[in-house]
Amino acid sequence: MKKGLLIAAIAALGLVGSALAQGRLTVWTHYGGPELAWLKQTAANFAKSSGTQVEVVEVPFGDIQNKFILGAPQGQAADLVVSIPHDWVGAMAAAGVLEPMGKYATSSYIQSLSDVAVEALTYRNQLFALPMFAESVALIYNKKLVKEAPKTWDEFLKIAQDNTKGNSFGFLYDLANPYFNYGWFTAYGASVFGRTAQGVDASQTRLGGDAGNRAVSFIKDLRYRYRLIPEGVDYGVADSAFKEGALAMILNGPWAIGDYKKANIDFGIAPIPNPPGGQQWRPFVGVQGVAMNAYSRNKTAAANFAKLLVSTQNQIAFNKAGGRLPVSKQAVQQLRNDPVVAGFSATIALGSPMPNIPEMGKVWGPWGNALSQAVQKSDTNVAQIVAAMVAEINRGLSGR
Repeated sequence: MKKGLLIAAIAALGLVGSALAQGRLTVWTHYGGPELAWLKQTAANFAKSSGTQVEVVEVPFGDIQNKFILGAPQGQAADLVVSIPHDWVGAMAAAGVLEPMGKYATSSYIQSLSDVAVEALTYRNQLFALPMFAESVALIYNKKLVKEAPKTWDEFLKIAQDNTKGNSFGFLYDLANPYFNYGWFTAYGASVFGRTAQGVDASQTRLGGDAGNRAVSFIKDLRYRYRLIPEGVDYGVADSAFKEGALAMILNGPWAIGDYKKANIDFGIAPIPNPPGGQQWRPFVGVQGVAMNAYSRNKTAAANFAKLLVSTQNQIAFNKAGGRLPVSKQAVQQLRNDPVVAGFSATIALGSPMPNIPEMGKVWGPWGNALSQAVQKSDTNVAQIVAAMVAEINRGLSGR
């Protein structure tokens, strides 16, 4: 890519930035395989065009956040991380190690992205990473067993029950996993936290009450009333059954698609129908973005490389490399004939991001324990379990 073309590509993004700077950038990444190859090639193209060398360093995913928080103030962290999940943003921003990225973005650029992607990477009204890709769970169905995605709960239940016989199943997923279950909670009016003008408000826990009771009761009904998900089914069991062709429908995410293709399953992707008596099913959405070190000494070059990475054409190229789902509306439009992108993008548009505040860490444990208890037996007291869950979350949040 020639220097003029590179500058034109950046200008076309509608992003604010000054001229490319000479120097050297370090990028940490957890990518591997074709995605890592894409990143290194993009870095090489950038270096040729701008004169700014880019060193791509592989860092294990589980090490990046802590290493960055500790190393950035000491000058021992990368200029950019490609990429961070949005639920790290709160802790990293609070630690002062993330450069606010809103100053590098125009309103037209922000409007070109999916709303949920921008919301996910915003903390205390500041955008702390440039959105790159998103994911959520969706209904994935075997077209050999399900001719068309169900539009209503009655259609869904009939398909699921008709296919539940012998060693075959109609619908399975990890029943006690909070992440997978969040869509049911939203359908009955619950959320993890409330919101204020400043964003997510951890002083308002909203997983309980009547909405939480209805959601957990419905999840329990999937086992004991509708007899769809027997005891002992976890993620691995459900995933294996779908790959073997013994499962009609599964609740799963884009990370599973590669294996389903290898298993030669002809599948479709759609949102889950609203549950009985509930409203729109809205799952959790996870978003990853390119984040800049607040202590970087080469922010101009870092910003320009970050903007190049999240351009429409590079989101498309990244999708081709590893199947990640772009958050650029134009990229989604250009990939509209890809059933995976089209299917998951429709579901992502319905969802809401996992809370990106540090307090979310106090929620997962009690929430998962409550779900496990509720589905353990047919006579469990859901209201009592939910109330105990909320009390435990609140104790954790208050530090008691």
